[in-house]
Amino acid sequence: MLDLTGTHAVIVGVANRRSIAWAIAQALESRGTRLALTYADERLAPNVRELAGSLEHPLVLPCDVTNDRELDDLFEAVDLEFGGLDFLVHAVAFAPRQELAVPFVETTRNGFRVALDVSVYSLIALARRSAPLLARRGGGSILTLSYLGAARVFPNYNVMGVAKAALEASVRYLAADLGRFGTRVNAISAGPIKTLASTGISGFSEILQVYRRRAPLKRNIDASEVAEAAVFLLSSAAGAITGEVLVVDAGFHAMGI
Repeated sequence: MLDLTGTHAVIVGVANRRSIAWAIAQALESRGTRLALTYADERLAPNVRELAGSLEHPLVLPCDVTNDRELDDLFEAVDLEFGGLDFLVHAVAFAPRQELAVPFVETTRNGFRVALDVSVYSLIALARRSAPLLARRGGGSILTLSYLGAARVFPNYNVMGVAKAALEASVRYLAADLGRFGTRVNAISAGPIKTLASTGISGFSEILQVYRRRAPLKRNIDASEVAEAAVFLLSSAAGAITGEVLVVDAGFHAMGI
């Protein structure tokens, strides 16, 4: 097991105990990382605070990723408490539900703006603010979460697929920008997992069945498997890997027919 004792991480995007972000938080803490968890609004705050109660001395802070003042406040608090940062995990994605219920060609201007702002620009905004704290510890690592819908069309994924494509491009550009500070930026493209976000996609249960039938491993994945891959990419074990999208989907992406 990788020993990450003495490291510090900010994890943005924990919603409940089924969140991939929460699985990553548990995997990091089990290896000695001290965590700062954020909640998007007061509706989600009780869930995050309850989960944080099972961790060792976590920070729990508000962070609406569309609010620049809250982003500034987040990293000011992290800097004050941690004195630097080793890992940033971005696990935020959102599109208005109605945008996933109509053909992609009917995507509204506002729906497109919201999806790209929350799901993509938030990574850029977080990376910019975390960069000085990461550099102070030798560079550190940034990780975000994507999906195969960035490269292929999935029913009812619509504008989120476009957002994930932009997210993966942003990973490459951020890796190029921040590499001179020793900061690595990567993404995990995870197979479908039942989370709060996935419940908004019509036909999600059918997608799970297709993956199970066609993936080489003949099964779906779970959040703990994504979390283990995340620990690897964040840690020095992946010290020469940046600008990468690692697919964790039981091999589904490799199949043709």
